[in-house]
Amino acid sequence: MAPWMASGLVYASGIALCAGSITLLYMSTRTFNFAAASLATIGFYVVYTGIQSLGGVPYYYYPFSFIVGALLGVICYYGLNRPLLKRGAVEITLMMSTLGYDLILLSFVQMYADYLTSAYKWFPRRVTLNHIDLDFQIFGARPSATLLPLIAIACLIILHLFLTRTKFGISMRATIENPILAGASGINSDRVYLVAWVIGGGMCSLGGAFIAQAQTGHPFMGATIIPLMFAGAILGGLHNLYGGILGGLVIGMTEYAGVFYLSQQFGPWVQGYRMGIPLLVMAITLIAFPRGLSGIPLKKYLDRMVDRKRGVSA
Repeated sequence: MAPWMASGLVYASGIALCAGSITLLYMSTRTFNFAAASLATIGFYVVYTGIQSLGGVPYYYYPFSFIVGALLGVICYYGLNRPLLKRGAVEITLMMSTLGYDLILLSFVQMYADYLTSAYKWFPRRVTLNHIDLDFQIFGARPSATLLPLIAIACLIILHLFLTRTKFGISMRATIENPILAGASGINSDRVYLVAWVIGGGMCSLGGAFIAQAQTGHPFMGATIIPLMFAGAILGGLHNLYGGILGGLVIGMTEYAGVFYLSQQFGPWVQGYRMGIPLLVMAITLIAFPRGLSGIPLKKYLDRMVDRKRGVSA
């Protein structure tokens, strides 16, 4: 496996989880979660702190990254989102509240980085984790290139089973699709929103831990990649959770594949414009399919292909 592809798969897996988190929270509470930036950064620092303190590889600390993100999601819900929802706040107000929460979290991240430097003489403002991995290869590449996409897929499967096979998950889907009717049916929407923030916060934090294994981690890491998180969510379709995760994968891989190909053709200066490549892909896709990837009528196209084959064979 080519090095760019290995890093791209790791990076795309993290973007996919973050984009899925944004989509889930928007579908559940009509909230564009700008705090996703700092949640992703904190997920990385949880893993970094564990490795520096106890050693080992990043995989050991992924559960803790998810838990910390989930707890921060709960704080955001009870401290900001829930009171605003009860007052009937519009989407722009909900969005700006998460932006304020993001700035608070960013301040804590900065203070934490300074504390690690002064107390332990660590260097947390520029961290590389891509060299820390299990001591073997899969398909000729480091294990994270295969394991992290598999973990992301496993998260999607677990979430799908939760939403379709459990009583609470079905209630959650009903609330997402029609909150007024769900409330009239006796479903506790407050609990549904809380669980959405738990899952969304955990997914975003875990995604940040993934991304730090593909690029340099620093206190502003989340702020530099949040446009791509939203690009993945919008590309996949803001009203389809699975589409959001798929959009994140496409955005992440497009960035790495595009930079690699264009650098080969025009030189390394192209890397300075790497973020523009996936955003351009998103814009072109949305021009053709305004509802995103989840709005592509695949069944319609497949039926046309089948009809054409039948016509040729006849």
